[in-house]
Amino acid sequence: MSRLAAVPLPYVLRNLLARRLTTLLTAGGMALVAFVFATVLMLTQGIRETMVQTGQPDNVVVIRKGSATEVQSSIERSQAAVIASLPGIAAGADGAPMVSREPVVLITLPKRDSGKLANVVVRGVEPAGITLRPQARLVAGRMFRPGTSEIVAGAALARGFAGAGLGETVRFGQRDWTVVGVFDAGRTGFNSEIWGDSDQMLQAFRRPAYSAMLFRLADPDRFDRVLAAIEDDPRLQNEARRENRFYAEQSELMANFIGILGTALSIIFSIGAIVGAMITMYASVANRTTEIGTLRALGFPRRSIMVAFLVESLSLGLIGGIAGLLGASLLQNLSISTMNWQTFSELAFSFRLDATIVARTLGFALVMGLIGGVLPAARAARLTIVDALRAA
Repeated sequence: MSRLAAVPLPYVLRNLLARRLTTLLTAGGMALVAFVFATVLMLTQGIRETMVQTGQPDNVVVIRKGSATEVQSSIERSQAAVIASLPGIAAGADGAPMVSREPVVLITLPKRDSGKLANVVVRGVEPAGITLRPQARLVAGRMFRPGTSEIVAGAALARGFAGAGLGETVRFGQRDWTVVGVFDAGRTGFNSEIWGDSDQMLQAFRRPAYSAMLFRLADPDRFDRVLAAIEDDPRLQNEARRENRFYAEQSELMANFIGILGTALSIIFSIGAIVGAMITMYASVANRTTEIGTLRALGFPRRSIMVAFLVESLSLGLIGGIAGLLGASLLQNLSISTMNWQTFSELAFSFRLDATIVARTLGFALVMGLIGGVLPAARAARLTIVDALRAA
């Protein structure tokens, strides 16, 4: 009798349809695990993209050497003057260097929905600082006037915090500030900040020094030269980083923690899904012993029987993975906020789904299907023709 190569795929898939309830329950368990796994990846990706997009590659952030964040940093006025005069800084339309000297302070504001206090970043900016951040555009009201107690709020902050909406008044720095505008900075951390005049912020918070400086490079490829000029100047105790890299580093602690914790939880949950798939596949082997004997009698080798059951189990994993991804994809419409553990300020961000997350989630689901099906498939392949037909 001629030996056949493989069990036809339509036969394998029809077995799944014939057991609709068990297929649905098993795939549903895998879908829940895949949903959690994809959600964790999307959450981590959303945080990283929010911080990376906050910066521009041709902008440079200068802070005090050894400081991890702008809030912890301090730049004396004399140092700021030296940095602003460095060669390699781009000039604006008026011929002045495109430099913004910025105090950055944390304040607490109540959330609109719960009244719970949360930290918010208040940033003093100079006119050039607004130009240096093209991703931020006014969507309501107007820009603050220099020398006044006027501020503008990021869109996410204006929605989520009491007193931060257009026309409202918020009190900090021992004075009242009027929100005269709301800006949308897209998927960036600036959406969770308050901006006002740099000098007014220094006065309000009684600070003699700036927190950070931002400037644009005349030639983005000459960053190393500017960096060397700052590090080699004995008058300066500062360090410089490209703005996009600087903000990306701000997300590492939280993103890595969520990624590790979420992956660990997904693996723990997957054990239950794998056990469920294994039980389903063992039941399938027990209920189809006669079919297995018939297939062996027709000339299908043990290898084909094993592959057929593995394909069945992998199909369950694939169905669960696709269903989990479809559910997770709906989260892209949500925007949430949490505390950035690096800066201890509120950060609004969205879940982000990309091709890499899709591939990793489907791969994870297929691995669950493979592990859950390998032992039942081996059991089916070991059945002899006589034993399988006798069981009928």
